[in-house]
Amino acid sequence: MVLERLAAYYPQAGTALKYDNPYQLFVATVLSAQTTDEQVNRITADLFKAAPSVYDLSRMKPSELEQYVKRCGLYRHKSRYLVEAARVIVRDYGGRIPDQRDQLIKLPGVGRKTANIIISSAYGKPAIAVDTHVFRVSKRLGLAGGSTVEKVEKQLEKVIPIEQWSDTHHRLIALGRNICQARNPRCADCFLEDLCVYARKRGDKKWL
Repeated sequence: MVLERLAAYYPQAGTALKYDNPYQLFVATVLSAQTTDEQVNRITADLFKAAPSVYDLSRMKPSELEQYVKRCGLYRHKSRYLVEAARVIVRDYGGRIPDQRDQLIKLPGVGRKTANIIISSAYGKPAIAVDTHVFRVSKRLGLAGGSTVEKVEKQLEKVIPIEQWSDTHHRLIALGRNICQARNPRCADCFLEDLCVYARKRGDKKWL
C-alpha cells in the first residue's frame, strides 16, 4: 500500500540534476554531496562548457577545477576526486563511465549512493541509492530498520519489487524533501500518515 500511494502521489518523480550523458551525471552527482541540486545545476552549466568530456576533465588540475566548483561544499576535496577519477576512467575504461557498482566505488570520491545513482539514472539498471532522505523516510515508514546505509539498501531491495527500485528511490526523496523533513516532518499533511510507523510513535518525540 505504501508503494502504491507513493506512485500515485509522485508519478513523475526523478532527479533534479541536469545532465545529458553518464559523464555529466557522474560529475553532478559527486558535486551534489552537501550541496543542493539547484546549486549543482548552476555550477555545471559553466563547468560543462569548460570540460565537455571526461577527457577534458582528466587534463585539468584540481586547482583549475576549483574555480568552477567553489560555490559547492567541500569543493577542494571534490575537485581532487573528480580529476583523479577522470584520469582513472580515461586510463582504465577508455573514457566510458563504468556501469558496474564494483568498478564505480573504486573511483575516488564515489560511494554506494553515487554508484547506484549512476547505475540507475544513467544506465537504466535497477538500483536503490540510499541518501539521507531515503535513509530517514524508509525507516520512518517501516520499510527498513537498518543502522547503516548499506543495511537499509539491502532491506529495501527485499521489500520493493526490483522493477520499482529506481522510481521508489526518487519518490522517497521527494517525500523527504517536501513533507517528511528531518526536524519538522509535516505528518498531518502526509498522505501516508495512517500507514507510517513514525507517525504512530510521534508522541515519543524520538527523532530519527
